[in-house]
Amino acid sequence: MSAATKTRSHSGRRAASAELQLRTVRELRAITDRVLRIAKTAGMPETEVHVDEVIDALTRFANNSIHQHVAEHGLTVSLRVVVDGRTARVTTNRIEGDAIRGAIESAASLAASQPRDPGLLPLPARQNYRAVRRFSSATAALSADSRARAVKNTCTLAETRGQIAAGLFSSGQSQSVLANSRGLFAAYRQTQAEFSVTMQQGSATSWAKGNASDFRAVDPMALAKTASEKAARAENPTELAPGRYTVILEPAAVLDLVGFLFYDFAATAVRDQRSCFSGRLGKPLLGENISIRDDVYHPEQLGAPFDGEGSPRQPVILVDNGVPRNLVYSRRSAKKAGTRPTGHGFALPNEYGEAPMNLVIGGGKTSVEEMIAGTDRGLLVTRLWYIRELDPYEKVMTGMTRDGLFLVEKGKVARSVRNFRFNQSILQMLKSVEALGPSRRATAEESFEMVVPPMKISNFHLSEVTKF
Repeated sequence: MSAATKTRSHSGRRAASAELQLRTVRELRAITDRVLRIAKTAGMPETEVHVDEVIDALTRFANNSIHQHVAEHGLTVSLRVVVDGRTARVTTNRIEGDAIRGAIESAASLAASQPRDPGLLPLPARQNYRAVRRFSSATAALSADSRARAVKNTCTLAETRGQIAAGLFSSGQSQSVLANSRGLFAAYRQTQAEFSVTMQQGSATSWAKGNASDFRAVDPMALAKTASEKAARAENPTELAPGRYTVILEPAAVLDLVGFLFYDFAATAVRDQRSCFSGRLGKPLLGENISIRDDVYHPEQLGAPFDGEGSPRQPVILVDNGVPRNLVYSRRSAKKAGTRPTGHGFALPNEYGEAPMNLVIGGGKTSVEEMIAGTDRGLLVTRLWYIRELDPYEKVMTGMTRDGLFLVEKGKVARSVRNFRFNQSILQMLKSVEALGPSRRATAEESFEMVVPPMKISNFHLSEVTKF
């Protein structure tokens, strides 16, 4: 395996990231074949192996200057053995024969120390997978020079406007293969780029972030301008009284909250009575304008077309016009429920079972500008943070607004407002959605990326004014 490579620079010198290349799928398959061959020789009849290779590069900036370039290249081999109804997994970053033999022996020893699992299923046989293409050669070739130029333009904008910029511009490529002793083989690779910026003016800040497979779909200057304009507008905030407000949540704020529902759609969580949908499937629970599905094949999503067990991922309608209809299943939970797996299981062994990782929330046709124009009095919310769960069954969450909260009066953004803490049920929130905008890929800090719309929501509970 290639040794990890790191470069750090305070200038715009070319970093190693653009020179690093992923192995070919054939090379990764040779690794899995070697692992399976050694396992068979060691008397392991059922063996599964994951190989993950990642190249990540990062340019970080603060105080209007770049302070770090980093590039890393790593490969890991994770293997699982099944012996007499017991299973265990071991992970290593070495691929020499002796290292693999040692890992297999460790996995076998760990498995022998486990209690027999009567629900453990045999490894799956060969599967068919739908092709997805999420590898951008342009992103893979993106250099530190290119990232530095984009960051320099952002910092120049901040200096021109008397602001301070901080954030990061990252790019990377990754691939995964999964193989087992029953002939299953799956391979996937993708690229990803992300730009995040916080602009500060005085004590006011605002933020913007974008993420995509192709870096050309992320516009750093547009994001910087959005954050800059909001930071300028956010100075000298007015303090309002706590209470229930009409709020317009931008996509990042929607993502921050609704993302906390993802595990509630897991069949294991529902069966164990740990989901807010336990006992509520098939009942009108959310607003009729709310539909949610999991769809790894949506053009704005990222992710492999197979799960951690090797099952093909299936699109699943989770909520249909406000009614939770379906769940996602691993192989084990599907067998218990007498249904088919949906391809949402995690690599075994694990205690979570499954979860949808590619949520798509259906949108509407009302833009944020139209929501503002149609609001007599309310608040425009950029994003949320420090979110924690208070009541898992009613899905009551607490957290705070951040990086741009603005009062809307008579159809216009009037002035900035001091931030609030909120205590809000996501279920009640999704009953009170008055308008939806077009859905798009969004990224934030509290949840993973998904495709969501902006939302206008009535009676959102802002419980306390914060100190900033």
